[in-house]
Amino acid sequence: MIFNELFEFIIFILPCYVANAAPVAFNKIIPMKTPIDMGRKFIDGRRILGDGKTIEGFTTGVCVGTFVGIILTLLGHHQILTSLILAFGAMLGDALGSFIKRRLGVPRGKPLPLIDQLTFVVVALILCNVITNVPLMYYIYSLVITPPLHLGSNYVAYLLRLKKVPW
Repeated sequence: MIFNELFEFIIFILPCYVANAAPVAFNKIIPMKTPIDMGRKFIDGRRILGDGKTIEGFTTGVCVGTFVGIILTLLGHHQILTSLILAFGAMLGDALGSFIKRRLGVPRGKPLPLIDQLTFVVVALILCNVITNVPLMYYIYSLVITPPLHLGSNYVAYLLRLKKVPW
């Protein structure tokens, strides 16, 4: 029973996970150079998000995550609107994580445990909960599964030279 529920969770959250990974995976194909914050600073004098959060990366994440959701929908395992919201929420949550890191003075490319691993998935689930009832267990699974999965996938991206740092 738990394996079925876990499988359903993975299928459900896949557009979010893929959206979060897509900018790193597509960075060599699509140049990601236009910062979302356009170089602007927040009231604390620091960049709002920094150079690492780009319009191209955000758009790539939403599109690729939604595309994966469309495929899952065609296979009878998802809904397109849910996929779009999960993908958008992942990118919004990732940007929120960068905003928090900038407020705390954490430089671009430096880790901030749990913020790096969880903001994207938590924001995606909260946004998705607006249109559908996201089971409480999905939040719990996210908190348990996402950090090691995120760290592992980042390490693989580092080994593949898609990322400059392993976190």
